[in-house]
Amino acid sequence: MFTKFDPAAPEGFFEAEAAGLAWLAASDGVPCVRVHAVRPDGIELDELRSARPSREAARRFGELLAATHAAGADAFGVPPAGWSGPCYIGRRGMTVGEWATWSEFYPQERVRPYAEQAVARGNLTADGFQTVVRACELIRSGIFDDGEPPARLHGDLWSGNVLWTPTGVVLIDPAAHGGHRETDLAMLVLFGVPFLDDILTAYDQVAPLAPDWHARVPLHQLFPLAVHAVGHGPSYGTELVRAAEAVLALAAGVA
Repeated sequence: MFTKFDPAAPEGFFEAEAAGLAWLAASDGVPCVRVHAVRPDGIELDELRSARPSREAARRFGELLAATHAAGADAFGVPPAGWSGPCYIGRRGMTVGEWATWSEFYPQERVRPYAEQAVARGNLTADGFQTVVRACELIRSGIFDDGEPPARLHGDLWSGNVLWTPTGVVLIDPAAHGGHRETDLAMLVLFGVPFLDDILTAYDQVAPLAPDWHARVPLHQLFPLAVHAVGHGPSYGTELVRAAEAVLALAAGVA
């Protein structure tokens, strides 16, 4: 087994991780690392063997990720089923609740709170923050709502949480919640992953994406960029502003 131990972990940190893994695994989609035990100061997991990424495994990952998302969630912003404690992305708190539309939930709960923290840390300028705010206001107007139902998201789907094993991809360290499926895909695009095109092609074959979904990637990258802008320096603040500018330009085209 592999044990993560931290006596200074925030309240509910490891329990939220276990709940997220169980919720994702219940989708019969992408396999998740198995939890053996969890307590306030640690979690015991299967120790996974690594393997070289392959196109075959990547395609299967794309197909199974579509199944994970399709398992759905009761509303945008909901936590893993059965979990009522705090939730996290990395070690940062992540609000959960129930929102009827993505436009209500996403800008106010997944973008602006972290942008505000980034300003407080000196990693996002005041002018840059105002650009992010304008993008958030546009999103709240509903201009990007597309009728997609809430998906069951991993929520922190960067390459470090996508482990390639002899039996295929296994997911770890979720920030699981109900959201738009394109947010998980946009995070894969942002940080890169082996055989990305194969993953996306296989996903699209199982659960077709809107033809213009690539144009909305910056919209869905606002969340991970805002989170990273808090603790990873001004470069992410700059990237966050660029993504917000792209959203403003995209909205002009939609209008």
